[in-house]
Amino acid sequence: MRLQKFLSRAGVASRRAAERMMADGRVRVNGRPATEMGTSVDPDRDRVEVDGRPVQLAETEWVAIHKPRGYITTRHDPQGRRTIYELVPQEFDGLFYVGRLDYDSEGLLLLTNAGDVANAMTHPSHEVEREYRVHLDAPLDDAAARRLLDGVELEDGLAQAKRLKTMEPRTRGPSGGPMDYRVRIVLTEGRNREVRRMFDEVGHPVRRLVRVRYGPIQLGALGRGEWRKLEAGEVAELRRLVE
Repeated sequence: MRLQKFLSRAGVASRRAAERMMADGRVRVNGRPATEMGTSVDPDRDRVEVDGRPVQLAETEWVAIHKPRGYITTRHDPQGRRTIYELVPQEFDGLFYVGRLDYDSEGLLLLTNAGDVANAMTHPSHEVEREYRVHLDAPLDDAAARRLLDGVELEDGLAQAKRLKTMEPRTRGPSGGPMDYRVRIVLTEGRNREVRRMFDEVGHPVRRLVRVRYGPIQLGALGRGEWRKLEAGEVAELRRLVE
């Protein structure tokens, strides 16, 4: 395994950051500085150190969370808001999140210690799909839908839906009331509040936003605030997706 991949999978740093560490002489293999980018290691036989501390591959962990509204995607919040790490057992505190969901958004969020896969999933070059269910107060008209598919210009560049599907409207409660207009949208980027900003741009502010899929992983029947470990087959799909 390439040394920078080893360091990324061990959760030390991204591959690019690991290369900088190597160039700076901070990484040693079997007691010798490893500055060559082509250096390979055997995780079962070679001793790898960063800044004098040994590094080992931890058992790969993947956790799916159904993030409720009102939680922030971070470890610690200076404002004292609830964080996603309050939703999982303490044993998962060392995992880091893959992408983000903003405070008001809900749905699928992944935690892992597989840094190489996580970094690849979030990099725009891999075009990993994110699917969202968008709730609106008014039906999405054809012109607005076409603009979302063609791309709308935001302050940080063009944002474009890969696919879009309007769902059947329904009432918001069992006893009737205002209508709930729903749209499924697929993106291959994860910019800050991107979906909300796109719908604002076409004149349809988002009332509720739920991520229902990230790559091959589905939210499914996971209840709000609940979590589960990914199955071995799901983890293998994620690795195939980015490799």
